[in-house]
Amino acid sequence: MSKQDSHFINVFSMVIGLLVMVAILIFAFARYVGSRTQEKEILSDTEYIHRVEHRVAPFQREALVGQNNAALAIAPAPGSAATAGSSGGGGMGVPTTGKELFEQTCSACHGPGVAGAPKAGDKAAWARHLAKGLATLYEHALHGFHGSSGIMPAKGGRPGVPDAVVKRAVNYMVSLVDPQMVKGKPK
Repeated sequence: MSKQDSHFINVFSMVIGLLVMVAILIFAFARYVGSRTQEKEILSDTEYIHRVEHRVAPFQREALVGQNNAALAIAPAPGSAATAGSSGGGGMGVPTTGKELFEQTCSACHGPGVAGAPKAGDKAAWARHLAKGLATLYEHALHGFHGSSGIMPAKGGRPGVPDAVVKRAVNYMVSLVDPQMVKGKPK
């Protein structure tokens, strides 16, 4: 073996050794940084499944005219006054009070203000609607409304709900902003 060959092998071995050392140092540094930034959290199977379902859930849900939109209702937080105060027939059957219909159906649009719906309890948003009177509000709630200000599906998309309950739901929402306007009317 010539002197040049032995010199090449020595230099090549040294370069390979240095590269291996650099790789080991990078690996050790990455492990150190990773262990410092990761939160140690142990999840049960149900918690893990719930979190995954929450992350892959659609960003938005839309109410469709003429369809049952009861599944879109915004549910009150467990143990809140809204669940404690609901009377009879809660569930997702046909509601019997205006508050139940609001919680099951109306809150899907009137909670977040979807499709131009005035948010429940927002006096400024309800002012121009209240100016038209309860009869007009009943008419729009019962038979639907398509206008420049938004869309209101007939009976909130639940055709099986009795007219009287729809009127009670209107009364309930109006009472949140102007209790005097519906004084003496069923909620």
